[in-house]
Amino acid sequence: MTFDLEYNSEREHLLIPEYGRHLQKLVNHCIAIEDDEERNKMARAIVDVMGNLQPHLRDVPDFKHKLWDQLFIISDFKLKAESPYPQPSKEELQEKPEPLPYPKTASKYRFYGNNIQTMIDVALSWEEGDKQEGLNFVIANHMKKCYLNWNKDTVDDDVIFKHLFDLSDGKIDLRNTEEKLSESSSLLRKKPARTQNNQKNYQKGKQKNYRKKY
Repeated sequence: MTFDLEYNSEREHLLIPEYGRHLQKLVNHCIAIEDDEERNKMARAIVDVMGNLQPHLRDVPDFKHKLWDQLFIISDFKLKAESPYPQPSKEELQEKPEPLPYPKTASKYRFYGNNIQTMIDVALSWEEGDKQEGLNFVIANHMKKCYLNWNKDTVDDDVIFKHLFDLSDGKIDLRNTEEKLSESSSLLRKKPARTQNNQKNYQKGKQKNYRKKY
C-alpha cells in the first residue's frame, strides 16, 4: 500500500504561524467568496475565532484593531473586506524602522556607566538649593561605589569630586567642600558568610520542614 503523505515543508507558508493552518485555510476560503456580504460576514467570524485563539490580546489596547490587521496580513493583503479600521498596506509592513542611536557613553569614565550622565543632567535641571546639593552628593556616593566595584578597595573623595566636575562640564563643583562621602567599607558592605553553626541550624530547619510535609 502507498500513502500520499503531505509534509509541512510542501504546504503553504504560514504568514502568522500562531493561528495554525486551519485558520489559514479559512482565510483562503474567505478570499475566494465572490459575494461581498458573505465575505464580510465570514471575515468578522474569523476575527472572532482569532480572538478566542489569542485571549491574551484582550489586554492589549485596541485588540480588535490588531486582530483585523493580522487578518489582512494572513491573507497577504488579498482579502477584500469592510474593516472598521484603516486597512494596513504591504509596503507599510515591510518598511524598515529608523535606526536607534547609540547610547551616550560617560566619556573616558566608562566605569561609572551611562546612567550617571542622566543623573547629572537631572541634577543640573533642578533649582539651586538644598535639594540639588543633596542630589549632587547622592550622585557622588554612587560614583564612589561604582569606582570601588570596578577598580580597588579604596579611593580618595577628591578623585570622585574631580570626575564629577569633569562629567558635569564644570557645573557641579564639590572639590572644595568639607563634606565627606560615605566610607568605602559601607559602600562595599557584603553579606556575612554563613558560619558552621548557622549552617547546622539551616540544615536542622530543612529537616523539620521535610518531616512536617511528609
